[in-house]
Amino acid sequence: MGTTLKDQVAVIGVGCIKFGDNFDQGYEEMAAEAAYAAFHDARIAPEEIDAAWLGTYSPAQGHGKAAVSLGDALRLYNKPISRVENFCATGTDAFRHAVLAVASGMYDTALVLGVEKYKDRPGRGLAREGVHPYYHDGSTAPGLFALAATRYMHEFGLTRETLSKVAVKNHRNGALNAKAHLQKEVTPEAVLTAPIVAYPFGLYDCCPTTDGAAAAVVCRADLAKKYRADHILVKGVGLSVTSGRPFMDPNFDYLGFRATQNASAQAYAMAGITDPLKDIDVAEVHDCFTWTEISNYEDLGFIQKGEGARLIEEGRTALEGDIPVNPSGGLKSFGHPIGASGVRMVYEIVTQLRGEAGPRQVTDPKLGLVHNVGGPGAVSCVAVLGQP
Repeated sequence: MGTTLKDQVAVIGVGCIKFGDNFDQGYEEMAAEAAYAAFHDARIAPEEIDAAWLGTYSPAQGHGKAAVSLGDALRLYNKPISRVENFCATGTDAFRHAVLAVASGMYDTALVLGVEKYKDRPGRGLAREGVHPYYHDGSTAPGLFALAATRYMHEFGLTRETLSKVAVKNHRNGALNAKAHLQKEVTPEAVLTAPIVAYPFGLYDCCPTTDGAAAAVVCRADLAKKYRADHILVKGVGLSVTSGRPFMDPNFDYLGFRATQNASAQAYAMAGITDPLKDIDVAEVHDCFTWTEISNYEDLGFIQKGEGARLIEEGRTALEGDIPVNPSGGLKSFGHPIGASGVRMVYEIVTQLRGEAGPRQVTDPKLGLVHNVGGPGAVSCVAVLGQP
């Protein structure tokens, strides 16, 4: 690894729209609302932005295919803008690019915008073009993650009852969040008796299909006080790409994802974290399915492989626990518009570190983590944020 960027870049503003079935908003309207919320939060004028990164995974109807989707939505012309797409790590990777660019000294300020429109479009999800039909026939996100979940259950004795506790926790958190897609609590019975999507996942074990947008403004740390005193510093970032076909890798054990293990190790080394469970106060992790959150506990180094169930069973990842995970409601309750999710997680962690999360606020956090994994399990991006 090269030089560190710890404490060189500050997050001075974040914005997030209401996630959900946003039939009354188009792609550009969601983008503009999120970006201007971040501008307002950062107390910065749009023309002060030096460069921007757009995160969109699934372009549709001409929106999100290239950087012009951000340029046109915000009328932010004659600026360097790049579009990022990296499976479910799209938004976090867009954030990472902006952070690296500012840390390099190339730009003083940068905008990160994640946007995804899924609810009113002809096709969505994991459609692949140009590959043999047998290659992906029947391949869905729930189905692929279910392969790993069932192997994990066989290996470690994990039960659907424990999986249901993840859904119950994250729905409880989401019910406290006015911007979440699914603002309702669920009972363990409702989770366990819901229709099966791909065993062991029932309807409430899977995150919903959602529209949404979120944004963040970053700048050089030495300039941050010009905008706001309570800025948040970037402590570390990591990105890891493994095989896009992990389920065809004879060495893949189906018990977790190496991309998350590698990306978190990079971010921890940069941030100076040696004991994640002790050092990290709050985390937003990629709970696309209930099992994935439990696997993430282990891949992120909070607990040994095979022991993740203990953290949820003992209530340690609840709002009042010693390592609160997904206080926002997570993908499970907040929703998962792929390009927006990572940036939305940055929004949540910044909000938590500022002490502005209201009824879902965790107790006195100093260091927070953002994590995505996707592809499935092929790519992971991790960011560590902290108070100055």
